[in-house]
Amino acid sequence: MARILLLCAALLTALPGAGAWAASAVEDYSETISEFRQIATVSPFFSSAYGYAVFPTVGKGGLGIGGAYGKGQVYRGGKVTGFTSMTNLSIGFQAGGQAYSQVIFFENKSAYDEFTSGNFEFSASASAVAVTASAQAQTGTGGGASAGASTHASAGGKQAQAEYSDGLLVFILGKGGLMYEAAISGQKYSFKAL
Repeated sequence: MARILLLCAALLTALPGAGAWAASAVEDYSETISEFRQIATVSPFFSSAYGYAVFPTVGKGGLGIGGAYGKGQVYRGGKVTGFTSMTNLSIGFQAGGQAYSQVIFFENKSAYDEFTSGNFEFSASASAVAVTASAQAQTGTGGGASAGASTHASAGGKQAQAEYSDGLLVFILGKGGLMYEAAISGQKYSFKAL
């Protein structure tokens, strides 16, 4: 039943105006931020980045045709500056559903301004660094290129080195589900200033 609900929610993103469902009141995302801060690879970016966007839950599902939706908040200097929502519609080889948290770091004012201009979209080759949280806050990596992030990690479960690409760096922390295809390409973001 949960999979069906997740799939239905994800497919709703294809409807016009799905981005209008973004929050209009500041919400407490401290739990999600804390989860990312406990990961050694991610933590330093909270203090060094110009700003960041946090999505506590992004739901994604599909069977041939898929979709994803999530709402979040944009931060600068640790304060919420606005609200954002993400939608994605995809066609191709995919099956399943998943839920994940996502944080996007902005390296500088230019990257922040581009994201908060109102309508931002990742390129077709964008990907993210997939991280996992454990008691020791170890990380694993996946993906890595273009507008998302690139990684450098040697085998054996060592910490990943994440780098900005085009001023952006994206980390994804899985919450549950299983889906073949975990790219962020084609994700569209809307922004509404506080």
